[in-house]
Amino acid sequence: MRVLLIGANGYLGRFVADRLLADPAVQLTALGRGDDADVRFDLASGSPGALTRFLDAVHPGVVVNCAGATRGGARELTRHNTVAVATVCEALRRSGCGARLVQIGCGAEYGPSQPGSSTAEDAVPRPGGPYGVSKLAATELVLGSGLDAVVLRVFSPAGPGTPAGSPLGRLAEAMRRAMQSGDGELKLAGLGAQRDFIDVRDVARAVHAASLSAAQGVINIGSGRAVRLRDAAGVLARVAGYGGALHELDGPPGPLRATIGHPRSEPDQTAPAANPYPDGCGSWQQADVRTARDRLGWRPRINLEESLADIWMEAACRI
Repeated sequence: MRVLLIGANGYLGRFVADRLLADPAVQLTALGRGDDADVRFDLASGSPGALTRFLDAVHPGVVVNCAGATRGGARELTRHNTVAVATVCEALRRSGCGARLVQIGCGAEYGPSQPGSSTAEDAVPRPGGPYGVSKLAATELVLGSGLDAVVLRVFSPAGPGTPAGSPLGRLAEAMRRAMQSGDGELKLAGLGAQRDFIDVRDVARAVHAASLSAAQGVINIGSGRAVRLRDAAGVLARVAGYGGALHELDGPPGPLRATIGHPRSEPDQTAPAANPYPDGCGSWQQADVRTARDRLGWRPRINLEESLADIWMEAACRI
């Protein structure tokens, strides 16, 4: 099976590339903006015609699109997340390769959800910010393209390679600095949000499974359980060996808990109302992942504590 991977150098793309390369039946070609891509091509500015000619030459059976932007203004997000996907869809329609498209979407497309609930694929998307809007527009382009296509809505990815500017990355960096300077107290803000964290290696397994399947439409990829960022901070302190006190600036008084439990059926009423989590999804998000189980034969394998340990290992190695 010849696979064309777009965005192989990104956070998710690197792990997807590793997973596909581990399959001896896969011949992988990487397309991207970086110098180490097999073929250099900028989806946001390149023409569908140029991409069509490349598709006809390579003739992949599957195209996986992991490219996109998570930060920037509305114009930049639209260019990289929506216009780029329009280019891919149009090129695939023009090409004679007949490739299947696996598009990486995100949980931010759904927007805020009711605390205590699990979001299924039939939920009406109401994204709460320009990033979610740009990704939802891309999903609608894919679903309306007439192509053999599936969109994997990935919730909150975590694990090795987590960007330092992400919420979990910032937690790890703050803890590293506290330990380096010998601070016995770490004050953190904005830990009330509850998110469905999923390890990037499990995401890569889902992409591999989707590439081999005939599933179409939207499929959620998450752990199926919401975890409060406050609880994740407590676990991160434990795996890091940080013995100082953790205090939440805008949360309830008292030490942070260091447990990550089962899915919550009821929200914690002591959570702060203010929520600076940057994805526009409010205070709660938890995926219903039954479709991934039933249609892809996929289940998450890596727990959040292991993901956090890998995040900490990378943070601790920074100078």
